[in-house]
Amino acid sequence: MTVQEINNMERLEHSMTMTPTTPFEAALDVIDRLPPDDQEAIIEIVRRRIIDRRRREIADNAQATLQAFREGRASYGTVDELRRDLEA
Repeated sequence: MTVQEINNMERLEHSMTMTPTTPFEAALDVIDRLPPDDQEAIIEIVRRRIIDRRRREIADNAQATLQAFREGRASYGTVDELRRDLEA
C-alpha cells in the first residue's frame, strides 16, 4: 500500500467519523487533501515565517534593550556583579 493510499484511507475514516470543529482542524483537513509536494511546501513556508517572526522579535528586543540602556534603565556586567546587586 502506498503512502498516498494510506492518506486517502485516513482521510476517508476521518471524514466518516467527525467533521472539523476548529479552524486548526479544518486547515489540517485541507492540507491533508493536498499532494505531498504541496504539503512539504507548506511546511517550509510556515517554518520560514516562524523564523522571520522570531528574528523580528529578537530585533525588537535588542532595540528595546538599547533604548533602556541609553535611558539608564539597564546596565551590563558579569554574573558575579549581578549576584552582588541582587543580594544587596
